Amino acid sequence: MKKAFFLDRDGVIIEERNYLADPREVALCPGAPEAIRKMREAGYLVIAVSNQSGIARGYFTLEQLAAVERKINALLEAENARIDAWYYCPHHRRGTVPEFTRDCDCRKPKPGLLLRAAEELDIDLPHSFLIGDKLSDIRAAENARCRNAILVLTGHGSEEKDLPGAESVQIETDILAAARRLLSGTA
Repeated sequence: MKKAFFLDRDGVIIEERNYLADPREVALCPGAPEAIRKMREAGYLVIAVSNQSGIARGYFTLEQLAAVERKINALLEAENARIDAWYYCPHHRRGTVPEFTRDCDCRKPKPGLLLRAAEELDIDLPHSFLIGDKLSDIRAAENARCRNAILVLTGHGSEEKDLPGAESVQIETDILAAARRLLSGTA
């Protein structure tokens, strides 16, 4: 079985832009390419797992989501970094696009995205990690029984660190600091 780093997209890999639909607005978070290179060099798959309720809400389409993903891939590849797989939850129970308006098992904090990736890619979840900028990311990792998860202060992390339940969460400044900590075994 393989081990993986699961990364939230917005606020971890790329700078937070609410309901990002335009690839021209994509900007990598500082340290993201280096962190991803380190993860891959250490033998981990790198998997993006992201709630994208903007699809259910009608803010953008699957095609626009794919265009943003292509832009992220291009920016990372220019820095010799790569995401191995992308998993999205397009659902929201208060959506306006009928085919995506529902409760599901893949919207974080539920573990569906991680469980699906683990099944499809033969990932050993107890030996895998997650880095996110929301407590729902951390809870998804816990619900999937990942080895460890870290909340980063980029994106929504600076607001989330003060919410109830955050006192027991490991926190780092950004994806690179979190990757270094998890790879060093000190987390």
